[in-house]
Amino acid sequence: MSPRYAMSMIVSLLLAFAVAADAQAQARGAKPYTPPKTPWGDPDLQGIWPSTEMIGVPLQRAANFGIRNVLTEEEFAEREKQAQRTAEADSEQFAKPGATVGINPPSHWIDRGKPNRQASLVVDPPDGRIPPLTAEAQQRAARIAEQRKLSGAADSHEDRSLYERCITRGVLGLLPVIYNNGTQIIQSPGNVVFMYEMIHEARTIPLDKQPHAGPAIRNYMGDSRGRWEGNTLVIETTNFLPEKTTIGGAPVSDQFRLIERLTRVGANTLQYEATIHDEKTWTRPWSISLPLAKDNSGNPVYEYACHEGNYAMEGILSGAREDERKAGGSK
Repeated sequence: MSPRYAMSMIVSLLLAFAVAADAQAQARGAKPYTPPKTPWGDPDLQGIWPSTEMIGVPLQRAANFGIRNVLTEEEFAEREKQAQRTAEADSEQFAKPGATVGINPPSHWIDRGKPNRQASLVVDPPDGRIPPLTAEAQQRAARIAEQRKLSGAADSHEDRSLYERCITRGVLGLLPVIYNNGTQIIQSPGNVVFMYEMIHEARTIPLDKQPHAGPAIRNYMGDSRGRWEGNTLVIETTNFLPEKTTIGGAPVSDQFRLIERLTRVGANTLQYEATIHDEKTWTRPWSISLPLAKDNSGNPVYEYACHEGNYAMEGILSGAREDERKAGGSK
């Protein structure tokens, strides 16, 4: 077992104990948690809040669950068994003879969650399913797919996603992914900053009650404005680049609006909720909810030098050119 993997396991266990302690205190009927305050009086959300523990919880719920978003004992036991099988595979030093492998046998560098009873990250609609796309959104997606098909998936760097190109993972960058799941929250009077570990980008949320920028000003992360509702930080983000931004695999429209709520419900637990509004893309709004466990290890969020190590883009594009050369064409 590598030192990095061992440290990751220790930190995961400590975080699991912290979340469990918070949950048990609330279950015992303890008084609602009152978060500490910053020197200027705002609820203190500062710290590193990774979503690592929620890896393995799907975005959408399996249809057979219906409106139930909590696993049964049998279902939870199966998740535990799967986690054990994954841990055993991760501990292997070499791929087994005859095994089909990808780029990383074994998977030492991939983050793992812990068995969790939450059935899906989507909590509304009640069935945990992303609502159907509107007819307009279906046409939009089909047009983009056809353009990609005609030009080829590697005709240009612009044929690849913003994530692949190391530009941005998007405004929902704190949702769990295969690794680099840290989100550091930094506060100052009038501002809250999210530092996403994956792709290493900062998102600044002003709290000055100024209106959003005009519709002509749009960017990858949108235009965010925050406010406090009691101990909950509410963030409204608009002005995204239509079709450049994708949520749940669907390219959004110019009407996309995101409402986020962050509430510190325990010393080591931050509840995150996000509601997606886009009447041109989905038939109704839908919401995500998940707890984030505070990382008390003292380790910082290190820079993720995505561009410097992005050999995939060079390999994808040069590989496509070689395929064309062999086929007798050129671009």
